[in-house]
Amino acid sequence: MKRLLLIAGGAVLLLGIAVLIARGLRTLPGVQAFIAEYPGHSVLPDDAPVGIPAWLAWQHFFNAFLLVMIVRTGLIVRSKVRPPAFWTRDNTRWPRTDGAPRRLGISVWLHLVVDAFWVLNGVVYVVLLFATGQWVRIVPTDWSVVPNSISVALQYLSLDWPVENSWVSYNDAQVLAYFAVVFIASPLAILTGLRLSPGWPMRGALAKAPPERFARAVHYPVMLFFLLFTFVHVVLVLATNTLRNLNHMYAAREGDDWVGFVIFALSIVAMVGGWVLARPLLLVPVAERFGSVRRMPQPQRPPAHQPPATHR
Repeated sequence: MKRLLLIAGGAVLLLGIAVLIARGLRTLPGVQAFIAEYPGHSVLPDDAPVGIPAWLAWQHFFNAFLLVMIVRTGLIVRSKVRPPAFWTRDNTRWPRTDGAPRRLGISVWLHLVVDAFWVLNGVVYVVLLFATGQWVRIVPTDWSVVPNSISVALQYLSLDWPVENSWVSYNDAQVLAYFAVVFIASPLAILTGLRLSPGWPMRGALAKAPPERFARAVHYPVMLFFLLFTFVHVVLVLATNTLRNLNHMYAAREGDDWVGFVIFALSIVAMVGGWVLARPLLLVPVAERFGSVRRMPQPQRPPAHQPPATHR
């Protein structure tokens, strides 16, 4: 806890220094001219879609919920606590393999199941992204995205924030962040997660490519990147026209009413409920539908100390 407080205090101190530097830089004529030339938004193609479709709002919820569950189950696996049960796949069903299925800790099984749903949700998202033309909103199409992103960062850090209209387009810092999440961090998480999973081949050409140590060194920092992105994302959403942003993200509508906020609140309840219920033993009945589960005997608690009887 002490180490966490030191890290948080150091982060706040560095942020404060960055704000002071940014506010000082914005007083310089050259920096003011730079921001005027690159206000933060690249020009989108003429046929770029306007607005947030309903499927994107639902995808946003599913992605956020599954990411929370991935972090939850991943932390359970990293805790190194002995699994309370072990799961073995039923090899009479698809996919059938020549060798005997490997036994998994129930915690690893739960993490892999959540991962599979997250990947499936991501595939649906990418397909719809390109099928509907929404990709132009998060894929950089011009090198001006770089100076525009620097301009946005300066404006945010100086606390004199740029004018936003995410219903029409994201600012270029958002574009780079969303592009990194969808097309860089997510594939890295999937590939390194597959390499670390018990399903990775133990023999053959793929057995050591890429090395497990490399995959482990990348997988955990990628999770930290997702956590950092989520934190900054939530802070900016709540700090810049909260009701309008939540309407865009959760209700796929333009306006300042409370519809998006209500859906967002319900999604938080779902995430908290999922976090609490993501206990391997609670999901044993589900795991047993796809394989056999062997519960491990739990250590018995020593009996409470009882004072010795007194004899009269």
